[in-house]
Parts: sequence; C-alpha cells; structure tokens
Amino acid sequence: MNYSMDFSFITRYQGLYLTGTRNTIFLAVLAVLFGVMLGLILALMRRSSLKPVKFIAAAYIEFVRGTPLLVQLFIIFYGLPVVTGMRFPDFVAGVIALSLNSAAYVAEIIRAGLQSVDRGQMEAARSLGMPHNMAMRHIIIPQAFKNILPALGNEFIVVIKESAIVSVIGIYDIMRSANIVRGITYRPFEPLIVAALIYFVLTFTLSNLLGVAERRMRAGDSH
Repeated sequence: MNYSMDFSFITRYQGLYLTGTRNTIFLAVLAVLFGVMLGLILALMRRSSLKPVKFIAAAYIEFVRGTPLLVQLFIIFYGLPVVTGMRFPDFVAGVIALSLNSAAYVAEIIRAGLQSVDRGQMEAARSLGMPHNMAMRHIIIPQAFKNILPALGNEFIVVIKESAIVSVIGIYDIMRSANIVRGITYRPFEPLIVAALIYFVLTFTLSNLLGVAERRMRAGDSH
C-alpha cells in the first residue's frame, strides 16, 4: 500500500498551529519564570545550616527528579481537586506542574552556580560589614546567575519540548493542535511532522540566541 504525503491542510489550519505555538511559548515562559523563583528558594534551602530545611529541599528535588512529569501533571490536575476541593483550569494546572518540575532542576543548576563563586567574595563582603543575606543578594547571587545563564537557557529549551505532555489534559498547545488537525483531516502522519518542525524551529532559534548571548558574555569578561 502506497502512502502519499499531503500537506495541503497547512494553509487551512495554520491558525490552529499558530494558536498552539503561542500557548506553548507562553506556557514555557511562565513555567521557567516560576521555576527559577522556586528553584532559587530551594537552592538556598539546600545551603541552609538548618537540617530540617535542608532535608525538605533535598527530598523535594529528589522526588521530582525521580518521578515522571506525566505523573506529576496528573497529580496536580486530578489529585489536588480530590484532596483540596480546588480544581485548577487546564492551563493553570499545566503551568503549576511544569513550574514545580522545572524548579527541581533549576535548584541544582543554581546551587552549582552558587558553589562556583569564589568563597573569597563572601569573605570580602563580610569584612566590609555586609550582613550575610545582603552579600548573597547583591554579590553572590548576581555572579552565580551570570555563570548559569547558559544552563538556564537550556532548561527553557527542555521545558518547551516537555510541554507537549500537557496536551493530555486538554491544553491547546502545539501537540494538541496537531491532534485536532489529525482528527479533522484523517491524516495520521503529516500534522505530527508539522508539529515537530515547529518545535525544532523554536528550540533551534532559542539555542542560537543563547549561543550569541554566551559569546557576548565571554567577550565582555575578556575585556
């Protein structure tokens, strides 16, 4: 049986793909934004001298990194309404799940970045009379973020790709758009190729932008 490829549906359903692409980008941006904020808190908790605080952060990170994102998404979408009586909208549930997942990985990235800053920086700040929290906020954390910016960019790329999983709870992303087009056109293969190309364009463009930013940072450091 010969199967002939047909992409004539693109012009008719390009609006579906554009909407899905916009929602995917918006979802990924929010997930990384909230993931970085929570990840910073977790990274600082892991560096805490209080053992219970350190344990909670470590346990959270290990649990999230050790369980599938799909399970975490279902816990947020199906489990929380049972436990709390609160049902989140599909998009909000997707943002929460991706943010909580991303935070565990970002926390380890930030922790590595904090450790990469010379200890002499903190000692110098303390010798000038800076409290520990002020030194962290104004000296250590800004330097750490500069060091880990490429890694955070890579995390953004990962979130864009992993966000495809939110289509299982009905969020109108790129993958959901492709599935809708598949159902309408009865073309099982071509809509998925279009979705894959859109993901590739997004991640490839972002990778190149990150490469340019990283080269400029290195050039700035060399002067």
